[in-house]
Amino acid sequence: MYPNLQNNERVLMLHKAKIKRDSVVVFDAYGVDQNNTGLTKDTKYVKRVIALPGDTVEYRDNGQLFVNGKFRSQGYITSQQQVDGTLKVAANLPKAKGVVLGTGSTFKVPKGKYFVLGDNRSVSNDSRYYGFVPRKKILGVVKVPFWNDKHDLINSYQRAD
Repeated sequence: MYPNLQNNERVLMLHKAKIKRDSVVVFDAYGVDQNNTGLTKDTKYVKRVIALPGDTVEYRDNGQLFVNGKFRSQGYITSQQQVDGTLKVAANLPKAKGVVLGTGSTFKVPKGKYFVLGDNRSVSNDSRYYGFVPRKKILGVVKVPFWNDKHDLINSYQRAD
């Protein structure tokens, strides 16, 4: 989720919050990311939900992502961070094996599963590598407090006297 979240950064997670498109979720990566042999039962990933169960996902030329026919930009990172070279093959997605992204091929997110990506897609280990994330593996939705860089502390304020 870099640059929006740093490794080991603390966040507020709501266990019972509704999972929506663009929700940032925490999930148990053990058993999901089978490509990473160093995972333990305590390994958690934080990713953004791009597609919900039943959604149709398509990658077009230059890595452009479409969900249900609508373009999904990377507006949460700078254009400088939006680097070409994202993974072009959905090799590990069930029912999408062999789908070459960027050719107009599409796949549907199965019931009870989610398609997640990191915010910096060009360098993220996400659903393009390990497939869909089952709902039962999602621990909660991240809520990030907002503050501006003029304040040193989250939720700090100046008192108006």
